[in-house]
Amino acid sequence: MSMPFYVAPEQMMKDRADFARKGIARGRSLVAVVCPTGILICAENPSNTLHKVSEIYDRIGFAGVGKFNEFDQLRIAGIRHADLKGFAYSREDVEARSLANAYAQMLGQIFTHEMKPMEVEILVAEVGRDREGDELYHILYDGTVVDERRFVVLGGEAETISGRVAEGYDSELTVPAAIRLAVAALAGPDRMLRGDDLEVALLERDAARRAFRRLEGSEVDAALDR
Repeated sequence: MSMPFYVAPEQMMKDRADFARKGIARGRSLVAVVCPTGILICAENPSNTLHKVSEIYDRIGFAGVGKFNEFDQLRIAGIRHADLKGFAYSREDVEARSLANAYAQMLGQIFTHEMKPMEVEILVAEVGRDREGDELYHILYDGTVVDERRFVVLGGEAETISGRVAEGYDSELTVPAAIRLAVAALAGPDRMLRGDDLEVALLERDAARRAFRRLEGSEVDAALDR
């Protein structure tokens, strides 16, 4: 009888983490920026039909990088979670914190117990009535949750792009200025991105109920041309 191969738990977790990071690095990055008007989310995404940024609930947005089919599964699960909670209790009881915790448990369970981890990083963002109420939760492939405040970058070149955003970030950015900052950070010094290369959405702070609004290519181009 042959003995099964033994793999140390530390090595197994390291291999899974390396696998997930490599898959995420192959995708295009994403930036979310907090400004007085709300939370701007800007992703490099030339597709008109496959969205990386979506609405989850009234004032909650979702964004993902990595394998589209995997983070889209998470988006659908989040919508169902939010709808069921809002129906069973009230719309005010649906909050980004509980949704982020649910995602963290799901991703952590898959990373620990499944053969292949999910090759995704996701963002759950909730816009408040004032800036103190804004919430940004960056959830990693292994279920780790990071609570961000001013901005967040997802994707393979996150460290480099975060440095570019930090250099130009200002707490009083207008929406057009936030778009220019996010696009410049995503593009870097050697490329140029236009509206057709991007997916941009805004969680509007002063919206009566549904805060999520997509910004079309012409609107983005107008901001970039200023």
